[in-house]
Amino acid sequence: MKKLGFGMMRLPLLPGGTDKDIDKEAAKAMIDAFLAAGFTYFDTAYPYHRGASEKVFGELVADRYDRSAYTVTDKLPVWLLNEPADCEKIFEKQMERTHAQYFDWYLLHALGSQSFAILEKADAFSFMKKLKAEGKIRHIGFSFHGDAATLERLLMEHPEMEMVQLQINYADWDSETVQARKCYDLCVKYGKPVVVMEPVKGGALAKVPEKIGAILKEAAPGATPASLALRFAGTPENVMMVLSGMSNMAQLKENMAVFDDFEPLSEKEAAAVGEAAEAFNDMVEIKCTACRYCTEGCPMNIAIPEHFANYNAAKLYGYVPSMSNYFTSLCDKSGAPSACIGCGQCEAVCPQHLSIIENLAKVDEYFSQK
Repeated sequence: MKKLGFGMMRLPLLPGGTDKDIDKEAAKAMIDAFLAAGFTYFDTAYPYHRGASEKVFGELVADRYDRSAYTVTDKLPVWLLNEPADCEKIFEKQMERTHAQYFDWYLLHALGSQSFAILEKADAFSFMKKLKAEGKIRHIGFSFHGDAATLERLLMEHPEMEMVQLQINYADWDSETVQARKCYDLCVKYGKPVVVMEPVKGGALAKVPEKIGAILKEAAPGATPASLALRFAGTPENVMMVLSGMSNMAQLKENMAVFDDFEPLSEKEAAAVGEAAEAFNDMVEIKCTACRYCTEGCPMNIAIPEHFANYNAAKLYGYVPSMSNYFTSLCDKSGAPSACIGCGQCEAVCPQHLSIIENLAKVDEYFSQK
């Protein structure tokens, strides 16, 4: 199996639409090109595109291709579980949406230190083992957004888990918040293959500031920043798959070219990427990956990732008046940062553990003064 997976959380959207309004024709062309090139792994989840991702997978992949032509991973959203019966209800809904017949991999979604009580209350691990015994899923695992100590506890207490999905990219490799290297090393220790998510950090490592671009270009003159980020993520020996949330055909083609004949980073390239990581973390103020977990339950409907991206761009590349125009349009279409009531639901689900409330106030103050 080729090492690139199609992450279905950033699919192309219809002009002017919400993140639920997927451009099916564009997505169909990308899926067909992906499969035609010999790639087979798809990754979706219950909340992606507010439920539309699973439906689009069913319509554009499962309904159009033989079941042997693809591998699909889906995830059980543990934050929605209140009792054991919820596991079955959500799983049946996912089967209905995806038309997949069975899931090759089924993961407990976004585990962290707060997950243990929920998992116990819902008896989620027993449910996962039951599904596997019944043949409804082939393999079980979990995606993880927590510290190394929490990961080790999970791996020790649940050796039946067969894979771990981790956020790995060069900016987060030595981060004390994400702890990517420490978590990867634990997976090696416990013999669990790793699937990488956020290899380009939500696109932040694809379009980099001039300083970082110069560091990378000197080490690899013909490579794009995105391709180096992907190669970094795919280089560790224990990585079985690298997911990429691709939004257009150009991104797809670039990513397929990287993994069609994959080359690990050279020592020179690895050193440059390490230097770029230090520069990136010094320059980027709000380390958001635009996963959108924060927006689903926001009572004020604030476009949190878009506001953070606009602010970061202003700080990284320099302010221009169009950024204020974009800020105003975001506020008109959805809630303004100043509308935040501080409920904290966004911070409770943020995989990056960001101080979202504080950062929204920072964004509002910055653009209010322009």
